[in-house]
Amino acid sequence: MTVKKKDLIYEGKAKRVFSTSDETHLITEFKNSLTAFNAKKKGSFEGKGSINLKITTMLFDYLKKNGITSHFVENIDDENMVVKKLKMIPLEVVVRNRAAGSFSSRFGLKEGSVFENPFTEFYYKDDGLNDPLLTEDHILTLKIATQNEISKLKVLSLQINQLLKNYFRQIDINLVDFKLEFGKDATGEIILGDEISPDSCRLWDSNSGERLDKDRFRRDLGRVEESYRIILSRMTNLRNEK
Repeated sequence: MTVKKKDLIYEGKAKRVFSTSDETHLITEFKNSLTAFNAKKKGSFEGKGSINLKITTMLFDYLKKNGITSHFVENIDDENMVVKKLKMIPLEVVVRNRAAGSFSSRFGLKEGSVFENPFTEFYYKDDGLNDPLLTEDHILTLKIATQNEISKLKVLSLQINQLLKNYFRQIDINLVDFKLEFGKDATGEIILGDEISPDSCRLWDSNSGERLDKDRFRRDLGRVEESYRIILSRMTNLRNEK
C-alpha cells in the first residue's frame, strides 16, 4: 500500500509515530536510541532502529503465519513500518518463563530459575508513575480493561509466548521474559501492537547463557550492538534456510 508520512503524533523512548494520508494507518519510525530505568539512562548506536525493525518484522510475520494478528502491515524502508491504527490499551503485559530482572529483585529468586508454568504480569503504562505493577482488581477498578479483556490479553500473551519460545529455540536462544502491548482495531478486536525486539525481550544464548538483549546496556556489560546483531543474524539465517 502507498501512504505518506504526515504529522508526528507521539514520540516514545525508542519509536516515533506519525499520522499518514490514510486515517486508518500510521507509520512507526524506529529510533537508534537506547534507554533504561524509565529513560534515566540513555544511549544509542547507529543502525539500532533498523535492526529492531527487521527483528520485529520477522517475528510479526512468524506470528501471523501461526494465527496471531498484529498491527503490522508492511515496511517502507529500513526504519519505518506501516501499521494499523489502534486504540492502545495502557497496559504492558509481561510474560515470564524464568526469573530475571525486577522479578528476581522483588522475590529474591536466582536469575535464570525456570518457572514450572509461564505466567503474565500487568504494568500500568505511565512513565510519570514509573509503570507500576497492577493486579487484575486494580485494572478493573481503574476501568483500564474488562474482565473478559483481561482474560483475552492473558490467553493471547501465553499463546504468543509458546510460539516465540519455539521460534527462538531453533536459533539456540532461551526466551526468558518479554513485554507485549495490545490495542483495539476499528472493529474493537484486541490485537498485538508495538514491537518485539531485544529492547522488549530477555534473550539468553542457550549454550553459553550470554545475554543478547538490552540488559547489556542496563548493566554496562558492553557489546550491546554486537548482541543485537547476533540476534538479527541468527533470525535471518533461519529464514533463509526455509
